[in-house]
Amino acid sequence: MRVLLIVLATTLIATSVGAVTPNAAPKVTPKVTPSSAASVAPAEAATPEKLRTILAKERGNVVILNVWGTWCVPCLREIPELVKLQQELASQRVALIGVSMDEASSISSMVEPFRTKFFPEFRTYVRDSPDMDSMVSVVDSAWNEILPTTYILDRQGKVARKIQGVKSYEEFRTIVLAAAATDRVGSTITR
Repeated sequence: MRVLLIVLATTLIATSVGAVTPNAAPKVTPKVTPSSAASVAPAEAATPEKLRTILAKERGNVVILNVWGTWCVPCLREIPELVKLQQELASQRVALIGVSMDEASSISSMVEPFRTKFFPEFRTYVRDSPDMDSMVSVVDSAWNEILPTTYILDRQGKVARKIQGVKSYEEFRTIVLAAAATDRVGSTITR
């Protein structure tokens, strides 16, 4: 029995060593390479109210709204696929907006240097609110803090699809094209 407890304790410790925490940088380098594409505006802080305004200005476009964090390795692996998709579908009025769950105080020290190096074409806003939930509640009042979470907003600004976890380029493409082809009814972004 004692040996079993020691084995269980060792296993628990070994599996929790790489746990993701919001204030820690990723322990694994994402499999991305620096981009040579033209840059978009630098990352900037956004309150929930500012995010509502940003999304309202995007009405008429299908919006891929990606909620991510610099500490989230799956997020970092997914972003290049979303950037590629947005570039492919830009002529169909598809926009990509990132909302980093990093703290606004880390824009110049962490978010912007990272975004500039790896995803310069990824328009990013950084939460300037006390908690993550208040930022995401702009589109999803029941968000469960899973990263990455991507929302596909239809041309009226309503959530057509919520996607949690990493998906392939092909899966995202199918979902975005469906939203671009139809005007689905979902949760409104103006609460």
